[in-house]
Amino acid sequence: MPEKSPSPQGRGSPPGGPRRRGGPTSYWRVKLPAGVGQPFEVYVNGVRQELGADYRIAAGELLFERELVSQKLGLWAWLIGFWGIGTYKRNDEVDVRYELQGRPMLAHALEIIPPS
Repeated sequence: MPEKSPSPQGRGSPPGGPRRRGGPTSYWRVKLPAGVGQPFEVYVNGVRQELGADYRIAAGELLFERELVSQKLGLWAWLIGFWGIGTYKRNDEVDVRYELQGRPMLAHALEIIPPS
C-alpha cells in the first residue's frame, strides 16, 4: 500500500494553513474602533466578510491575508476630483458595523495598515 504524504496542515503548520514561500504570513491590519464588542460585522468595499475565511482578530485588530489597497489623495488628485474628473485607481475601504449601548454604529473607511 502506498504511503500517504503528510498533510500541509500537519504538525508545525501555523493555524489557518501553510505559510507562503517559507516565511511568515503577511497581514494587512485594521484597528477596531474603541467600544467595539462581539458581535460585529466587517465589510470590505461593501461586501460582508466572514471571520476565519476572510479575516482574523488579534490584539484589537482585524487581520487580512489578502492585499488591501488604500489610496491617499494628494492635492493635485483632490483638485482634479473636485472639478469632476475622476480616476479609477483601486481604493479598498473597510467598514465595521456594531452596537454601542444598544445604538447601531458604523465605523467607515478605517485606516488600513500594510505589512511591515
